Amino acid sequence: MAASISASQLHKPLPSSFHGGWGSSICGETTGMLAKSVPEVVRVGKPVRFRPMMKNVNEGKGVFAPAVVLARNIIGKKRFNQLRGKAIALHSQIITEFCKSIGADAKQRQGLIRLAKKNGERLGFLA
Repeated sequence: MAASISASQLHKPLPSSFHGGWGSSICGETTGMLAKSVPEVVRVGKPVRFRPMMKNVNEGKGVFAPAVVLARNIIGKKRFNQLRGKAIALHSQIITEFCKSIGADAKQRQGLIRLAKKNGERLGFLA
């Protein structure tokens, strides 16, 4: 059986729980009330940015940490960091020369340097 719909039936409103037109719900009094409840100018201050701290997780730990901290306090932080940088560079050169002598590739050399850094942290050299 085919159902037929007449033109007069198309213009009848469908039953629904929505009471009101699209104009009043989107552009009507609801929008006006919403616009009044929000301030016109919202000032946002400059966001607070925290600088990342490059700290040793094992600071103060390790056998050599007290000696390293004492040396840093006696020599001064700037001079101490210069000496430590030179010592780390020299140690990396020694590791590089060792890798050349045994025929290790760059990846193995980098692994040894990382291992030396990790051991230095554990022993307290980087406190």
